[in-house]
Amino acid sequence: MTLVAGVDSSTQSCKVVVVDAGTGEVVRSGRAPHPDGTEAHPDAWRAALDRAVADAGGLGDCAALSVAAQQHGMVCLDGAGAVVRPALLWNDTRSAGAARDLVAELGGPAAWATAVGSVPVASFTVTKLRWLAEHEPDSARRTAAVCLPHDWLTWRLAGAAEPTTDRGDASGTGYWSAAAGRYRPDLAALALGHTPDLPRVLGPRESPGVTGGGVGGSGIPGGSGTSGGAWGGVPAGLVLGPGTGDNAAAALGLGARPGDVVVSIGTSGTVFAVSDTPTADPAGAVAGFADATGRHLPLVCTLNAARVLDAACALLGVDHARLSDLALSAPPGAGGLVLVPYLAGERTPDRPDATGAVHGLTLATATPAHLARAAVEGLLCGLADGLDALVGCGVRVDRVLLVGGGAASEAVRRIAPAVLGRPVVVPSPGEYVALGAARQAAWTLAGAPDAPVWADPGSRRYEADPTPAVRHRYAEVRDLG
Repeated sequence: MTLVAGVDSSTQSCKVVVVDAGTGEVVRSGRAPHPDGTEAHPDAWRAALDRAVADAGGLGDCAALSVAAQQHGMVCLDGAGAVVRPALLWNDTRSAGAARDLVAELGGPAAWATAVGSVPVASFTVTKLRWLAEHEPDSARRTAAVCLPHDWLTWRLAGAAEPTTDRGDASGTGYWSAAAGRYRPDLAALALGHTPDLPRVLGPRESPGVTGGGVGGSGIPGGSGTSGGAWGGVPAGLVLGPGTGDNAAAALGLGARPGDVVVSIGTSGTVFAVSDTPTADPAGAVAGFADATGRHLPLVCTLNAARVLDAACALLGVDHARLSDLALSAPPGAGGLVLVPYLAGERTPDRPDATGAVHGLTLATATPAHLARAAVEGLLCGLADGLDALVGCGVRVDRVLLVGGGAASEAVRRIAPAVLGRPVVVPSPGEYVALGAARQAAWTLAGAPDAPVWADPGSRRYEADPTPAVRHRYAEVRDLG
């Protein structure tokens, strides 16, 4: 049995799975937490990877490894390859004003959609570069190269001559076009004030090398780079996959194909589809990302997902199981009570300074059950808006896959098909981002034209009569503030 490893270096933690390369069966796994907050020094990711590998029993029996990680984060490197400042993560919204300025400077949303397939918001790397130039000019001047979280981890694992990335992660920067398959360095320069070195974009199964097998250079003028040997608890000599962003890895781990729409309820809420054709949404709701297989991954992201359920639990003083029971005991539409879930600002729609709101509170709806139902429906209505946006861009929807921590809620599972207006398939719980990275590692190791086919781990189908009145009521109040 050949074993491969997949890493998910997410916002909150690092997960490692060790998988049978032939079947996809998970042999063992480990995890370690990341620091809280919206910025982090990359060394924290290295330390968490070390602990997660140890928790998984080590990787000494593995043949290959690939890293998936949170998208968009800005990792700035100086001329010696050292980190200039802690990385700004995707969920750091301080660059919202910079995003608006950049959109205007290029000629408006349609110009960005044409250039790179997406209209940048505060999550995108390009907006964080502008924020850096405006608020930390010394750091901006020191920045010789810019990479993403998975790029940095893969580069350090390889000890490679230069950082590399893949189509999926590059497409979330705001200066790489999935449709054209190339960088727009002029847009990086527009943001930062000069043109930084950018990672080489690898093909879907192209390896940047082996762990600990680099040549000792950083790929940056004057850089000292890394040397061979083990790093972060990872043994030397493992074949490295190109890595990718978390959503592209999740699609790969799920075996998503054209016509599949994945609704993921984690720290963020994402609605994305595997598509053979690129999208360019001038309205900015749909990001025209690439996937990890050579196709495209049009995506809508919300900042508020599973944390809405966490907040509702805290407000009501209950655990998640009780919240689910309460929500299911209330009628559809919660008697007109609506929770607009913009608890952490919002990315889609682009309202970084928004707050949550409750509408329709009456003596009849002032109950824990009604509020629990409104929280679940509000969360799902935001995701349903994202599904509508994908359809509006011509994306085919054959089935909806519901994943993420929030999908563990029975209320979410049973209410989702009513709000989304389609049957929902809930795969068995699993670390699908890490599994996608492992599948990519197996693909790279095999050198085959297509990714390996692994058995479906099982799923459950949920159906319910659509409740368009819930969506209509939500639409009435979501913009009231």
